[in-house]
Amino acid sequence: MVHANTVLHRGRNHRRLTTRSVPMRVEEIPGLRERKKARLRQQIIDTAIRLFRKQGYEKTRVDDIVKILEISQPTFFRYFPSKDAVLRDVGQRGFECITERLKSELSSKATTEERLRRLYHSMAVEAEADRPLWQAVVLSGAMDAVRSPEVRGAECIVAGLLREILVQGQKRGEITGKFPVVHLAEFMEALYHTVVRQWSVDLTGPHKLTERVDSAVEFFLRGVKA
Repeated sequence: MVHANTVLHRGRNHRRLTTRSVPMRVEEIPGLRERKKARLRQQIIDTAIRLFRKQGYEKTRVDDIVKILEISQPTFFRYFPSKDAVLRDVGQRGFECITERLKSELSSKATTEERLRRLYHSMAVEAEADRPLWQAVVLSGAMDAVRSPEVRGAECIVAGLLREILVQGQKRGEITGKFPVVHLAEFMEALYHTVVRQWSVDLTGPHKLTERVDSAVEFFLRGVKA
């Protein structure tokens, strides 16, 4: 991109105004600065996640991240107030994935039991495949709507979709109507998150999250059966 600068030419008997094109400085190109900032932000997230997986969340320091990226700590803190905040992006993406799974289940003709078993099993499989990252997510509170208000909106969407699945289950006579749906949804979510938290930090215990989650879902389904 170029812009025109006015240049004064001195002739023998007169002065003439002409224009010539000179390169626009790269920094002046609209949007480039925003793209560079977005790229660095993503590089910080990717580097932090790589270190969390390699050496663990608690052993990873902000200094480790900035050294790899060759940036200063003040630069890091312009993007994230702490290493915890880096994982809030992961938490938001996690809620987005859960949202899509819930919408998929709502569009299916499966029973409530089939929907819940399939939903939570798939979530457990994904977490189990990347245990170091999910341990970091749990320890940082990245998906905790109380500790991370940024994800509160995404969590509310997930909770609403889960309640809709249970509402449909009550209408079909598959789920008890003795308890409010909002309470049933809270129980199921609390049960799932408790199992995941315990699994992610209990490095000496059984490592099969899918078995634990499947058992938790079965326990819930037996308790809410109509």
